[in-house]
Amino acid sequence: MPPETPKKPKKRWIWRFIGWSITSGIIITMAVLGAVSYYFWLMSQDLPDYEVLARYEPEVMTRIHANDGSLLAEYAKERRIYVPISAMPKLLVNAFIASEDKNFYSHSGIDFTGLARAVLINVQSMIAGGGKRPGASTITQQVAKNFLLSNEQKLARKVKEAILAYRIERAFTKEQILELYLNEIYFGLRSYGVAATGLNYFGKSLDELELHEVAYMAGLIKGPGNYHPFRKTKKAIIRRNYVIGRMVKNGFVTEEEGKIAKAKPLGVSLRSFGVDSFEAGYFTEEVRRELLARYGEKKLYGGGLSVRTTLEPEMQRMAHKALVKGLVGYDTRHGWRGAVTKIEDMSGDWGQPLAKAKYLSDVKPWEMAVVLSVSKNKAVIGLRPTKLKSRKLEQKRQQGYITLKTSKWAKRLLKTRITKKGKRVESFGKKPGSMASILSVGDVVYVEPAKVAEGNDGNGGGVEVASLDEIQKATPPQEWILRQIPKVSGGIIVMDPHTGRVLALSGGFSFKMSQFNRATQAYRQPGSSFKPFVYATALDNGYTPSSVVLDAAIVIETPAGLWKPKNYGGKFAGPTTLRTGIERSKNLMTVRLAQDLGMPLISEYARRFGAYDNLPKLLSMALGAGETTLMRMASGYAILANGGKKVTPTLVDRIQDRYGRTVWRHDARKCTGCDVKEWNYSHEPTLGDDRKQIIDPYTSAQITSMMEGVVQRGTARRMKKLGIPLAGKTGTTNNEKDAWFVGYSPDLVVGAFVGFDNPSPMGRGETGGHVAGPVFAEFMKMAHKGKKSVPFRIPPGMKLIRINRKTGARTSRGDKYGILELFKPNENPPEYDSYSQESSGGYSTPSTSRNEESSDFFGGVY
Repeated sequence: MPPETPKKPKKRWIWRFIGWSITSGIIITMAVLGAVSYYFWLMSQDLPDYEVLARYEPEVMTRIHANDGSLLAEYAKERRIYVPISAMPKLLVNAFIASEDKNFYSHSGIDFTGLARAVLINVQSMIAGGGKRPGASTITQQVAKNFLLSNEQKLARKVKEAILAYRIERAFTKEQILELYLNEIYFGLRSYGVAATGLNYFGKSLDELELHEVAYMAGLIKGPGNYHPFRKTKKAIIRRNYVIGRMVKNGFVTEEEGKIAKAKPLGVSLRSFGVDSFEAGYFTEEVRRELLARYGEKKLYGGGLSVRTTLEPEMQRMAHKALVKGLVGYDTRHGWRGAVTKIEDMSGDWGQPLAKAKYLSDVKPWEMAVVLSVSKNKAVIGLRPTKLKSRKLEQKRQQGYITLKTSKWAKRLLKTRITKKGKRVESFGKKPGSMASILSVGDVVYVEPAKVAEGNDGNGGGVEVASLDEIQKATPPQEWILRQIPKVSGGIIVMDPHTGRVLALSGGFSFKMSQFNRATQAYRQPGSSFKPFVYATALDNGYTPSSVVLDAAIVIETPAGLWKPKNYGGKFAGPTTLRTGIERSKNLMTVRLAQDLGMPLISEYARRFGAYDNLPKLLSMALGAGETTLMRMASGYAILANGGKKVTPTLVDRIQDRYGRTVWRHDARKCTGCDVKEWNYSHEPTLGDDRKQIIDPYTSAQITSMMEGVVQRGTARRMKKLGIPLAGKTGTTNNEKDAWFVGYSPDLVVGAFVGFDNPSPMGRGETGGHVAGPVFAEFMKMAHKGKKSVPFRIPPGMKLIRINRKTGARTSRGDKYGILELFKPNENPPEYDSYSQESSGGYSTPSTSRNEESSDFFGGVY
């Protein structure tokens, strides 16, 4: 038998090794997976609740609007306007998807393809020793980071971000995630969210944005500071064009559209965030303070309130213009105090130091200028160069000139002193005979653009202030008028007497110079402008306009000693009617009237009118010695104007929350029948009148008639030439420290106040009629221009009886002092004494409008 062939040894060790390797690999893999799972589980234990995103309410800016919807101001820590995804254009959304997450609609929160690509690029970058290292965060991951996590660059944060992104994708739709993302992200320049960014960068709403604009916005996310539109314009354009290229590559826009968009400039025009639109700084600040008191700081600066105010923009412009004109008018009567500052070295570019000089930006159309040369009749000036959006100065230097003709007012104020008796005494230099006596080279001054009208009188007369449109169209050199910032200040308020809505308000010459509001915050003595409340109290308690009170010297004993009140001017008129007393503003008559009525009664009426909360029961208070505000006085006059009904002044019509729900409104009346779905021949809806009756409507008509006499014959007779039905009262305090005029037409109440912030005499003759009256008159002239005059309304049942306005007795039509006076149904004037009585019995019952015309009287009814 042949020998057995030996078997080859089996390579069992190879299989053992393979088996061991596989087993070890499985064990290691399972261990790694277990460790990773444990790590992910551990990271997921302290994750924030992603469901808070469903309740997310970002900080949204509060916006203040005028009555016509114009934007007045915005208040925010983060300037954001929250917009639902349904209101965002597809072009805008595509720009961000192309820039940040092209696979957004296909991944489940983590883009593994993009992640692998980013890892590969990062490894290559590390090997190469640096360079760009892109991230791989999806939009969902960015939402998780921005809303729920921090920005720290750690692995733990990235893991948490991935876990939250996966959970968010399961809980929210893609549209909801996009909405959160596009409303939250920061774009630089205090702009949060796409809506606010489009408005702040381009002045456009989202639906108005073009391709190159949305691409720039999408590019800003990587770092707003890196792509600043002015400081880093070149980098910004490169980044924008990159986003446009991505949009073309992803098929969102065509190549031709992309080419056109890339050729365009950035087109950024930053919006101003100031509150000086419509010269309404004082108004909007008053609204801000009211909102802060009502809702608190958090709600004001992040609650997204939408506030519709009562402001009428055109009336606001008129009111501020009238106030400025009045303050400048007073200031120019009291001399030239000199230049604002002086530029010593005029050898180089004068525009640079001029631009650095302190300048009030809200006194347009005034400008700041420097004197370049001076001759006898003219001074050549250089105008302050404007700053471009890039914050660099405009290179062009504009010039103009000031003439001696328009600068005759500028006699040098040498000295001002206050005498022991409280009088203001000023000493002036000679009337300027040349521009050199006023200005010198290097002087920095304020100037106002002017157009010279025909018939210039050589003293500034015949010079009209140019409009903004005329200024913009003018070809330099242009004529300017020399101006200076007034030291005196004041306020004006315009109110609807029927509702209390404040239509316009200005609390000073410049909000930039001082935010103290003289219309609402300054407590000053109203002087004789308080007297109508005293006279209304008398008329409401048995007196008539023809009642006679003695105007003669009176001495009253007080705890402080003997008080001897005087009339302004020091003269007496003897027995005088109430009408004449208020027309001529007789102090002594008012004191006697207050003695008879009793100060407790006058104090109560002052409270009802809202002029004071608790007027001291002293006779001097009847002459306006107590301190109050212009707004309170105007609201009291509104009651006199509207038939005696209480109104509460308001600057706000309605407040809405971020969702558009009305949370407050001034008019709380309920409209019965306004909510019916269809009309079934039912009665028209009715809106009730819930205003409280403060005084008899007959009394209201009588005091209005008497204050018309103030305009026709009394201390405000300069306003008669306006030809408008006006009623009002001047007010001047001791030594002319405060000057007031408060009055009204049938549907507008206007109050004006002028005085120094630190009360001091304004000078002899600077009375309410001379200083504050022109402010009132200027506004009324502008407000009523082109409008048909409406007469004051008379309640039915009142009687018109012709009386002698001096004696108060009945008289005939031929009496030169005869007027038609208003009497209540149960009242009559004193019986006839020396004048013949009309055959009609002495009175007639009028209709509710005043339409009687007569050539031989200028009566109490117009």
